[in-house]
Amino acid sequence: MRFMIIVRANAASEAGVMPAPDNELLADMLAYHEELAKAGVLLDGAGLKPSAEGWRIRYEGGQRRVVDGPFAEAKELIAGYTVIQVRSREEAMEWARRFPDPFKGISEDSVIEVRQLYEPEDFEPAAAAGLGGH
Repeated sequence: MRFMIIVRANAASEAGVMPAPDNELLADMLAYHEELAKAGVLLDGAGLKPSAEGWRIRYEGGQRRVVDGPFAEAKELIAGYTVIQVRSREEAMEWARRFPDPFKGISEDSVIEVRQLYEPEDFEPAAAAGLGGH
């Protein structure tokens, strides 16, 4: 079972505020990801630059249109993620509970969200045959 731990963006992350060199956040995140790696459950993880440096592709009426950032609702954006592979929902929840405060010392406003990824076996056999995996 794969899960994505999503760090929700906030005003600070959208402004590109980075932790000070003496902020514990970087050390806490590094230690957490090292712990995940040692346990053999870490698949990937990274922080994302502000939406001002990104774009969206909007599909409307059969047409594609590029929309440059920034995007208005910071609370609906993602500032970072960690992908883990575990044996159960409960194990994913335990790892998520240990996730460091993603904006420690930067902002009082921090939210993470955890979502399970679909696996090929979640789909009908014919549809699953074309899906990439892990």
